[in-house]
Amino acid sequence: MIEEKSSFRVIKDGENSARVNMATDDALISSFEENDKAILRVYHWSKSFTIGVSQDFSSYSFCDEYNGNFAKRVTGGGVLFHGHDLSYSLVIPTPMLKSYNIKQSYEMICYFLLNFYKKLGLKTSFAKDDEGVNLSKNEFCQVGYEAYDILVNRQKIGGNAQRRTKKVIFQHGSIPLCSVKKSNTNLENENSIDERFGISLEDLNINLSYEEAKNLLIESFNESFKVELINSQLNEKEKKKKEELLKDKYDYAK
Repeated sequence: MIEEKSSFRVIKDGENSARVNMATDDALISSFEENDKAILRVYHWSKSFTIGVSQDFSSYSFCDEYNGNFAKRVTGGGVLFHGHDLSYSLVIPTPMLKSYNIKQSYEMICYFLLNFYKKLGLKTSFAKDDEGVNLSKNEFCQVGYEAYDILVNRQKIGGNAQRRTKKVIFQHGSIPLCSVKKSNTNLENENSIDERFGISLEDLNINLSYEEAKNLLIESFNESFKVELINSQLNEKEKKKKEELLKDKYDYAK
């Protein structure tokens, strides 16, 4: 487990565009230096979507619906829609988890998410532990099921992805708070969930504001790992790197 004597900077962010959120994640990774404190960032989104690092925006006809509010993640996976969800990002020094392989570290990190859902009275499991789930990939994150996806009532909720560099283990993920229904006029289906967005806490009769969800997620992280949490913001180096990335990497109009 993460050593209890470890310290994490906690950055409580607000609502941002996809470009700003992904440039911020990218800046936290690329600005990280040896002996820097680990980071937990929590934030949410305006209506937008992100795609995996190996995907291409030209593959999707719905880009115009989002008025340029989309971005490519630094991790893999498929299309993930935002604007109804809370997200977290973790930047952890590689030595902190040196005794864990990729699968082990992924499962261990996800404990705080399981704790978050447990505190809401929900019973969860990993997809790999449910014999009734067929593991499969899909171009839309919420449609496919991978081994460490989190299930509630045998349905996938949210999604998580990890990337490793020499310096850090980076993981981010999404927790859907609000329901997204299919946009059609068929009365029979008007209340059905759009599978591309997946189920949400609201669909499970749990209603949380973004602020409530952020506080509960941080509390769950603290209970799970018992590390020192230090309220923080982006430092000047990180802010500068974010602005550079927004101009040089995340300006898709160029």
